[in-house]
Amino acid sequence: MSTAALTSPGATGAVLADLLPATTASRARVRDAALVLGGAALTGIAAQIALPVPGSPVPVTGQTFAALLVGASLGTRRGLLSLALYAVAGMAGVPWFAGGASGAGGATFGYVLGMLLAAGLVGELARRGGDRGALRTAATMAAGTAVIYAVGVPFLALSTGMPFGRAVAVGLVPFLIGDVLKAALAMGALPAAWKLADRRG
Repeated sequence: MSTAALTSPGATGAVLADLLPATTASRARVRDAALVLGGAALTGIAAQIALPVPGSPVPVTGQTFAALLVGASLGTRRGLLSLALYAVAGMAGVPWFAGGASGAGGATFGYVLGMLLAAGLVGELARRGGDRGALRTAATMAAGTAVIYAVGVPFLALSTGMPFGRAVAVGLVPFLIGDVLKAALAMGALPAAWKLADRRG
């Protein structure tokens, strides 16, 4: 069965990954599996870009940005599967959490769980056109980032025993400027990718 309709740049409900050619159902499955593996690997590689934040157990990493890009580019199902693979493999011992860490239950593991949910949300928003204009992309990235913090900060508080206000101070506030910069990068990159695809289409 042809998937040509899904690879049209203007197709309703399409994400960037749908533009990759897959002329049969079996080839689409191979493509999707490769995309899921690639998204997990990209997130793991980006997590190794880690800078410590004084007074906080949470480092600045490229991990969250990669997870949001994976969700936006791959869509809901593939984005969720990709980040689920990343989380499960890291829990099983693959050293690709922030700074080469692995395992579950650490102070920052809640952010990993938040990234999984955020990838699904961002993927769904992207399917609805949330990555095709600068302002819509910014809103999509903000929604995904909010989900990451909504899971990560309470988990940080519970796992360390620190008061919630302190967890916000060390696990959210220091990263807001970086989040704005990441959103700005996405605002340029994702709509530009769609414009390029439209020209080629």
